Amino acid sequence: MTDVLLAVGTRKGLFIGRRRRGTWQLSGAHFPAQAVYSLAIDTRGARPRLLAGADSAHWGPSVFHSDDLGETWHEPTRPPVKYPKDTGTSLERVWQLHPAGPAAPEVVYAGTEPGGLFRSEDRGETFELVRALWEHPSRGKWVPGGGGLAVHTVVTDPRDAATVTVAVSAAGVFRTRDGGASWAPSNKGVKAVFLPDQHPEFGQCVHKIAQDPVDRDRLYLQNHWGVYRSDDSGTSWTDIGGGLPSDFGFAVAAHPRRGEVAYLFPITADIDRVPAEHRCRVFRTSDAGASWEPLSAGLPEEDHYGTVLRDALSVDDADPAGVYFGNRNGQVYASSDDGDSWQQLARHLPDVLCVRAAAVA
Repeated sequence: MTDVLLAVGTRKGLFIGRRRRGTWQLSGAHFPAQAVYSLAIDTRGARPRLLAGADSAHWGPSVFHSDDLGETWHEPTRPPVKYPKDTGTSLERVWQLHPAGPAAPEVVYAGTEPGGLFRSEDRGETFELVRALWEHPSRGKWVPGGGGLAVHTVVTDPRDAATVTVAVSAAGVFRTRDGGASWAPSNKGVKAVFLPDQHPEFGQCVHKIAQDPVDRDRLYLQNHWGVYRSDDSGTSWTDIGGGLPSDFGFAVAAHPRRGEVAYLFPITADIDRVPAEHRCRVFRTSDAGASWEPLSAGLPEEDHYGTVLRDALSVDDADPAGVYFGNRNGQVYASSDDGDSWQQLARHLPDVLCVRAAAVA
């Protein structure tokens, strides 16, 4: 069985799991008393690099990196993510860390609150604000979501380093095809059920986006009410939420190799944020959203109340694929067979905010 590194960011530190010869061990906490809202495992270089967006109540947010699988951590001497003075704002939180595709092996993106995107060309050592998104003409009308005004999702196209898609809560999907020089809203078909005009050009509260591993023009989107698929890189979206117990939720992840396969964790409602029908289940589609099946073998059978946040559902790149999720009850579950069966890796952790996993040597 492939060795896997698992990183679990919580409200009170980072926990790291290793699977060696089929056996799991979990250690931590790194960054004690700091909330870890974003994680990345960058496997593009000669050795994996871990990136963590940690938030100290005393020192504020920063981005740390480790080149020894989490044994030691480095923070640059200068703040790696910092808003320029002329923006009149400051960094509240790093919500997303995303290594770009193989065409840009040194590039890492950081999505932040208040609604900014930063780009690094040295694997996360230093970042620069992407001005064109920050200065987008629609920005004055962007409204914060429940967690704040945040760029929380970044998707890069492995075929073209200049194509980047981001999700902003609550401004919707924006896309660039010229490396960030210009951006356009990409929300056609996605509802904003909380607005008088439910189909605005922007203003949707998109929760997460995942890209299909085979058809790179296909994207899956979990919305604040609604699950959608795009077959044209986000130009238009189609509702695929039928067959789910609820189409409200936060997380969506795509299988690392199998086309048309994606995973969700449905939540009852925006006013009742617990698992749909009080059952701990991941739902999988194997036909790009035409149908959904619940995956619960090995998961709790009793009433369950652990909410899974937008970055707390993840897949690795092993074969068969590992699927992982953590919840706000401090529980972490893992599947090593594409989601068919599950085991509990941890319980009684702090509130789980994000999860990332990758196969490592």
